[in-house]
Amino acid sequence: MSSLVRRTLVAGLVGTVAIWSRVEGQTTAPTLGAGVLVYSQYGIQFKTDSVTDRHLNAFDITRAYINVTGKFTDGVAIRVTPDVYRVTDGSLGFRLKYAYAAWTPEKSPLTAKFGLIHTPWLDWEEALWDYRMQGSMAMERFRSPAATGYLSSADFGAGIDGKFGYDNVNFQIGAYDGEFYSKPEGDSYKDIEARASVRVLETDDHSRVGGLRVTGYAGLGRPTGGGLRNRYIGMVSYKSKLFTLAGEFGRARDRLDNLAPVTGTPAPTPVPQIDSDIWSFFGVLNVPNSKVGIIGRYDRQKPNTDLSGNDQERFIAGVSYQLTPNVRVLGDVDNLWNQSGLYTNAVNSTRTTGFIHMQFNF
Repeated sequence: MSSLVRRTLVAGLVGTVAIWSRVEGQTTAPTLGAGVLVYSQYGIQFKTDSVTDRHLNAFDITRAYINVTGKFTDGVAIRVTPDVYRVTDGSLGFRLKYAYAAWTPEKSPLTAKFGLIHTPWLDWEEALWDYRMQGSMAMERFRSPAATGYLSSADFGAGIDGKFGYDNVNFQIGAYDGEFYSKPEGDSYKDIEARASVRVLETDDHSRVGGLRVTGYAGLGRPTGGGLRNRYIGMVSYKSKLFTLAGEFGRARDRLDNLAPVTGTPAPTPVPQIDSDIWSFFGVLNVPNSKVGIIGRYDRQKPNTDLSGNDQERFIAGVSYQLTPNVRVLGDVDNLWNQSGLYTNAVNSTRTTGFIHMQFNF
């Protein structure tokens, strides 16, 4: 064997070992990533309060998320997401939205999570709707008797995500504090929440929300001070690359009085309860061969007792345009009706609002 051949073989062997070592290093070394997601808007109310001579006419940042993620060996991952949001006093606040560790065993369809994690329903539904920039979903936007949304997208707890058959079936189940991510636990009770989604017909959308699906959710818990905090949701949805259609019905049971959580006084026995029905229907049409989308949504909340202002309807219609892969603009009209008979000037001035939303991420 000539010296040239020997040198060539040795060089090739060394090069192969170097490349293999680099690949090995890439597959085992931790990977860290960071990104930003921002929802901004301009809103104007179409009617002026004749008493105060005022109406909404303002630019705003409704949400700003900073996502920090990490992937490590043996299926371990982390996520930390601070959230900049508008506080009720008008200032901008800063808090944690997600902060958890996850573990997916090798070749396993299950992922365990621990910390400040996603709750089962809203994250999944927002992925189906794909227009969180417009505002929160019906089960989060409508107010329960405790003056909070019926659901939150994150909470402190532990859970398991699972998927089978390329997302033909996916589910999530967990135990949570139940007080949402914006405040700490107030007692020793925990909420159990679970969602399961089954694809019964394939489309050209093979994501976890794609196809014709039947999806159900249940959340069982107790609020601080006693009573029940139960939620049940059923949905039928269809999603393809061309359009999305979905209809859901939810039933929520809450304690009617919220005296005990505020003052610490014992709750009555039995604790009075209220049932509320929530409907939501929405659709999205992605206009072929364009960057235009057309959206529509109808939400309805109806309690089984007369609570002033809680019997409500909302209709949303708008048109979006994808400026770039990282920037989307949406123009829409948001109409809210209170069915309580309170037709004051202040109420009328807030019924119809026009928005221009912008979502950008990088």
